[in-house]
Amino acid sequence: MRATEIASAVTARQTTAMEMAEQALARIAASNLNAVVTTDPERTRADAEAVDRRVASGETLPFAGVPVVVKDNIWAAGWRITQGSRLFADFVAPEDAIAIARLRRAGAVIVGIGATSEFACKGVTTSLLYGPTRHPLDPRLTPGGSSGGPATAVAAGLVPLAIGTDAGGSSRRPPAHVGVVGFKPSYGAIPYGPGFAEPFWRISVIAPIAADVADARLAFEVMAGADPRDPDSLNLPSTAARTPFRLAFSPRLGLDVAVDDEVRAGLQQAVDRLRASGLAIEDKDPIWPADLAEDAVMPLQHAGLAALYGEAFRSDPAQFDPDIAKQIERGLDLSGVEVGRALEASTQIARAFAAFFTDVDVLLAPTVPCVAWQFTQLGPSEIGGKPASPRAHAVFTPFANHAGVPAISIPCGVNSQGLPFGLQLIAARGHDRMLLDVAVNTERVLTGPI
Repeated sequence: MRATEIASAVTARQTTAMEMAEQALARIAASNLNAVVTTDPERTRADAEAVDRRVASGETLPFAGVPVVVKDNIWAAGWRITQGSRLFADFVAPEDAIAIARLRRAGAVIVGIGATSEFACKGVTTSLLYGPTRHPLDPRLTPGGSSGGPATAVAAGLVPLAIGTDAGGSSRRPPAHVGVVGFKPSYGAIPYGPGFAEPFWRISVIAPIAADVADARLAFEVMAGADPRDPDSLNLPSTAARTPFRLAFSPRLGLDVAVDDEVRAGLQQAVDRLRASGLAIEDKDPIWPADLAEDAVMPLQHAGLAALYGEAFRSDPAQFDPDIAKQIERGLDLSGVEVGRALEASTQIARAFAAFFTDVDVLLAPTVPCVAWQFTQLGPSEIGGKPASPRAHAVFTPFANHAGVPAISIPCGVNSQGLPFGLQLIAARGHDRMLLDVAVNTERVLTGPI
């Protein structure tokens, strides 16, 4: 059942929040994917019982009884939240993040905590604390990262909704790899915190992951809106009135990067189908500053990790995932000038996207250039028949974070082995509701009869 269907059924007394919670807990217990790393059945049952009392008293709750998994780097009061790190193995969140409090007020019931890579800083969901999360279609593969646990929990049918974070594609790439929807709102659209200090300066957002756009949209509406505790939070305008929307397709996002043939062909087929439905979609690439690539902004992540955890790393390197340790070491070696250059590159990305969206409303592009790969590797060894660097699988998502713009990944096809990939829709900052309007229609066309 979708989240909206569960809420309707609980509200109509056709089922109860307790029954929905028990079923979700049973599914999680029976799963061997390591998508949900922490459960607290008694806490979940108490929360479900409270929701049933609220429904019985006549409250109308948008998420009445909906089981939710929360990523292991977002605070949920009373839950063990570790960031996938041994440093926080025994940490219990003292309060809810604003977004989680809003979900709970809307009737959602947390049934577990979803796996993340350490500090959400890796494109594969694995950690020294919990081990690897497996792909729901093939346990030899990874769902990607860092929101691999939440995405897998939804794709495997453990829950209809999960809440992740996205600082470079972490809640768009895993959904693309497992065949569900991941929505990265505009920076500030959903208040951030209270919670852990972020290694990603002013780019990370809370992101709903769901089986369809409607559920992701409802979660966004429940969590969105300014809060005085987050100075970057803002209220967004309602859906734009202009129609038809101006759409563009960029098969490589204007970048000189490799894409698997089957992914490229599948994306083109999806766009052709959208055009055949009557949508006018021009071919148009964003224009980036010369030689700009994700490598130009990665020093910000490395410096952020070093600032937060450099001293702990020096004291006991064995506490850290070796791949995270390398990032911290790089951060410790960076100069102020190098960090300044990375900040300037981030600014240039934002300016380039802003210029692009002056005459385009929504950009269609790949979410990922490849399908899922072996969970023991940081990335696939090849993409598009060419040797691939460890971050080559992530080339199409980080620019949206540095620009602060909304982006959503929706399933659009599978390769010859049945492994999914996604179509990414991107809009100007603040136009989240307009983007979701387009995404609903896009999903309808791509999932409807040919």
